[in-house]
Amino acid sequence: MRDSFEVLRRVPIFSQLKDEDLEKIMSITIEKKYNKGSIIFMEGDKGEAFYFIKSGKIKIYRSSKDGKELILNIYGKNNVFAEVTIFNDVSYPATAEVIEDAVVGMILNSDLEKLIKVNSELGLNLIKVLNKRLYNAQLKLKQIALNDTYSRTAQAIIRLAEEHGKNKSEGVELKLELSRQELANMIGTARETVSRILSQFKKEGAIEISGKRIVIKDIKKLKSWL
Repeated sequence: MRDSFEVLRRVPIFSQLKDEDLEKIMSITIEKKYNKGSIIFMEGDKGEAFYFIKSGKIKIYRSSKDGKELILNIYGKNNVFAEVTIFNDVSYPATAEVIEDAVVGMILNSDLEKLIKVNSELGLNLIKVLNKRLYNAQLKLKQIALNDTYSRTAQAIIRLAEEHGKNKSEGVELKLELSRQELANMIGTARETVSRILSQFKKEGAIEISGKRIVIKDIKKLKSWL
């Protein structure tokens, strides 16, 4: 029980709440376990809840008419997702897939709305997080439109390292098993293009590649592409 309390404390929208308010949040939180490959919800499903990650990793993506994936983000421990449905009677705009066995907290929007009516501080924190997510989404769209594929690839690797990296003696290792196709989907380009760019980064000594394992060896060289 205390572990769950501390996880909630680290979730951004709950981090400034008093203990008694966190206890109220815990009372409406439903904990679920998912195996790798599980789908939490599909794009187009009715948006009835939002989620936070206690452990594991979740991929958020959209599908085009021709079946291609566009990965919007990969979230790890303490991240919140599907909050776009809060206060809105809308469907989920993307699919959430588990890419590493996960334990996820689910909060039904109807239960949250009841709680917010008597807790203005929680409502304010939610507004701040939603505004930040909106800004990041707009920034990503701008980057896709303006930056070339080398810059976008370098930017994606750096961001993934910041969010999911682990310091090793040889550099920063991305603790993700992303295929070239998944990385290409995240960047918005072809798999062959990503493979060519990664080979160039490796040739320059910026990264080291072994299968799905990527280690950033020289962050300055990688940032020179931005």
